Amino acid sequence: MNARTTHASWRAHDTSTDRPTHARRTRRSVAAVAVLALGLAACGSDDDTSDSSDTTDTTDTTDTTTAATADSGADTETTDAPSGGTLRIGAIPDQDPEVLQRQFGLVTDHLEAETGLDVEYVPVTDYQGAVSGFAVGDLDLVWFGGLTGVQARLEVDGAHATVQRDIDAEFTSVFIAGTDVGIEPFDDVAGLSAVAGHSLTFGSESSTSGRLMPQYFLAEAGVDVESDITGEVGFSGSHDATVEVVTAGSYEVGALNSQVWDARVESGDVDTDAVVEIFRTPPYYDYHWVAHPSIDERFGAGTTDEITAAFLALSADDPTDAEILELFGAGAFIETSDDNYAAIEAVARDIGAIR
Repeated sequence: MNARTTHASWRAHDTSTDRPTHARRTRRSVAAVAVLALGLAACGSDDDTSDSSDTTDTTDTTDTTTAATADSGADTETTDAPSGGTLRIGAIPDQDPEVLQRQFGLVTDHLEAETGLDVEYVPVTDYQGAVSGFAVGDLDLVWFGGLTGVQARLEVDGAHATVQRDIDAEFTSVFIAGTDVGIEPFDDVAGLSAVAGHSLTFGSESSTSGRLMPQYFLAEAGVDVESDITGEVGFSGSHDATVEVVTAGSYEVGALNSQVWDARVESGDVDTDAVVEIFRTPPYYDYHWVAHPSIDERFGAGTTDEITAAFLALSADDPTDAEILELFGAGAFIETSDDNYAAIEAVARDIGAIR
């Protein structure tokens, strides 16, 4: 994978000083040559003005240079990539970093091919790092969960949800437990009362599917995570890590993203002799891309729409597209809107995740 990547902790920084320095695609090389030619022409014009004895016809030379500059500017305007710099994309770190690098490296390549923009994937170390990076303008387009997407939009006036996976309109969480814990699988929310009296871990504190909605459904079953759980509630940091700590017996029960769980079970990465799914929640809206309002300001009106169209164009019939969709666990991307996450915001306010 040759996709460019910049790591962030997260801290605010001047993005004008840390652009990639290695070679761009051919389209950007052409743009660089055009700019260099204009610069040399300008230098030549200055020299002619200061030393007219070396020039037989300053007026003609100046007119020719001006015309060439005008022509070059016109060509650059119609053929070169947008001049807004690099589109920096990010994502909440909900899985193993190597998986995310591959996944968003392919997204980077796809967006560059479809839009002509210079695109860079910037990994962050935690969920709030993605929100903070977006809030200060260091990330332009971010793959958020339901909760972090709401938090990001509340931080940036004019930011909005653009697209989600087809599975995100009816997303679910799963509760898993060690096979020796003694909790039998059940089919309704009320059955979550069985979690009381056991140790429990969520994923990230800011995860929609790994904390927010599981905690909401536990409350619906009458389980208070502050008082009805054995010991302090854990936060593993990611969905993959939740599976690991429950499998190891560090926690008796865990809650995580159903898509990650299903993918791991299908690939044989779950020891089903040690851990088992006990409940799958009712559906809710979850992951989605959120676009910063500065995108159109920097790259031109309609750029956000072009990016949205690039995601909607992903097709399972194309081998490269199919790989991207598979990594997202989706059949396609579909349009979404901010209104779809109003219920997520309400739940987050209710449990104090948003104040």
